[in-house]
Amino acid sequence: MSVLNPFRLRARRDNGASSSIKVKARGGGARSRGRLMLAMGVVFAVYGAIGARLVQLGMTGEPVVNLPQSRPTASRPDILDRNGLVMATDIKTASLFAEPRRIVDIDEAIEKLQTVLPDLDYDSTYRKLNSQAGFVWLRRQLSPRQQADILALGIPGLGFRTEKRRFYPGGPTASHILGLVNIDNQGIAGIEKYIDDQGLADLQALGLAGPDTLEPVRLSIDLRAQHVLRDELEAALERYHAVAAAGTIINARTGEVVAMASLPDYDPNNPFNALEKDRLNRVSAGVFEMGSTFKLFTTAMALDSGKVNLNSSFDASKPLRIGGFTINDFHGKRRVLTVPEIFIYSSNIGTAKMAEVVGVEGHRAFLKKVGLLDRMKIELPEVATPTEPKEWKRLHSITISYGHGVATTPLQTAVAAAAMVNGGKLIPPTFLPRTEEEAREIAQQVISPETSAKIRYLFRLNVEKGSGSRAEAPGYFVGGKTGTAEKVVNGRYSNNKRFNAFIAAFPTNDPEYVVAIVIDEPQPERPGIGATSGLNAAPVAGNVIRRTAAMLGVKPDFGQENSAVLVSYQ
Repeated sequence: MSVLNPFRLRARRDNGASSSIKVKARGGGARSRGRLMLAMGVVFAVYGAIGARLVQLGMTGEPVVNLPQSRPTASRPDILDRNGLVMATDIKTASLFAEPRRIVDIDEAIEKLQTVLPDLDYDSTYRKLNSQAGFVWLRRQLSPRQQADILALGIPGLGFRTEKRRFYPGGPTASHILGLVNIDNQGIAGIEKYIDDQGLADLQALGLAGPDTLEPVRLSIDLRAQHVLRDELEAALERYHAVAAAGTIINARTGEVVAMASLPDYDPNNPFNALEKDRLNRVSAGVFEMGSTFKLFTTAMALDSGKVNLNSSFDASKPLRIGGFTINDFHGKRRVLTVPEIFIYSSNIGTAKMAEVVGVEGHRAFLKKVGLLDRMKIELPEVATPTEPKEWKRLHSITISYGHGVATTPLQTAVAAAAMVNGGKLIPPTFLPRTEEEAREIAQQVISPETSAKIRYLFRLNVEKGSGSRAEAPGYFVGGKTGTAEKVVNGRYSNNKRFNAFIAAFPTNDPEYVVAIVIDEPQPERPGIGATSGLNAAPVAGNVIRRTAAMLGVKPDFGQENSAVLVSYQ
């Protein structure tokens, strides 16, 4: 029996153990490799899915959002004055919009926006951003600073679109002439609306009105004279504590409106108050009883009828009583007056008696012939229709002779006055350029040249010796007629509320321009003096003439006698 070596046995056991261990190691490695492959497969699958999604997103367009187009059809032509100065033009501006579905935090977005736009209404903005709409406007026509500040806020879901905005370099200087556009750059008043009505709106609808295809619109307005007129009216408002003032300058030979202003007015760049009642364009859209300025037409009518001449005289020593009414003079001379005296002393009694010579029917026919009873046709849409009695009787004719009973616009009063001094030709007014040749083709002869010469004589005489003396402008041979009308309050004529007017022409030896000034409810400039037209409207007209005559090409003449001279019309 052999004896086993204990060391050899241990060795065998050790060897056996080693073999067992090696077998186990080979089985664990296979499972590890399987798990690794599985993990790699999952990773590749995930990245593959992500890659596929990225490819899909890259090939898919953005969700359709109803964003506004860049709107080339919103362009408008520039508006220029007669000398080429820009009165209105388009500028580019940014408008803010939002895509509500992309807004992350509505409250935070509004709070941030209010730091730039403090007047942004929270409730209405929240409703817009909380909707499911793809697009909503938040604020139109921002300033460049506002756009930059909003961009700096970094709010997702907001964007800007470039639009056209109308800009008026002169601000309120010619607001009632130029008018307004709405938020979509469409004309809604004044010349702006006239331009749309002439076909611009149709061109825009067809997409044919681009900034490079529209010719500028040139007006008859002289921006320099326009500034002077408004400046003098603004000073008159303050000096005479009036509620309103208005005026116009018309070329007596062409009918062109060179300047027109009505205060209070508004800034068309920010027309928040444009629709307020006191912002009315009183020159063409307001009708008023023009007071004693109507004596101009009564006198011209009587002279042109052939029944009255400058040497005719009428008894103004007693008040005129008719139908329970008493017609009296403001500062009566209480004697017989010649026609020139009736004119320069502004006698109601004498003027009424001249109207009676012509008769009721002839009186109305004359006023209609000179355009004082019908609605004017001009480029501006803001035009009022005159009012007159439904049935003219003797009393109506008498009161209308001195400016009570018919209400008309200051503009057509000025146009009719131009016909009285330019040789008798009634020329329709226009805000567009017109030559003298074109004016002659459309002019209507309403009084004879001889009658017109007599009216020019009376005009000049009234500034020399009558109520219009404060309208004098040395060197410019100014003539004119005052008018102080009592306003109707609660159906009765008021003793302390007046509507004053002054109609001037210069130079009266050969009139080129007519100036009309009206002042609503003026007060005395200082205690102790009156508030009639000769004390306020007349000096304003004189100031306008002194400041604008040279601009308008009228040369002063200091070499000849400035006294009124009656000459025949050549």
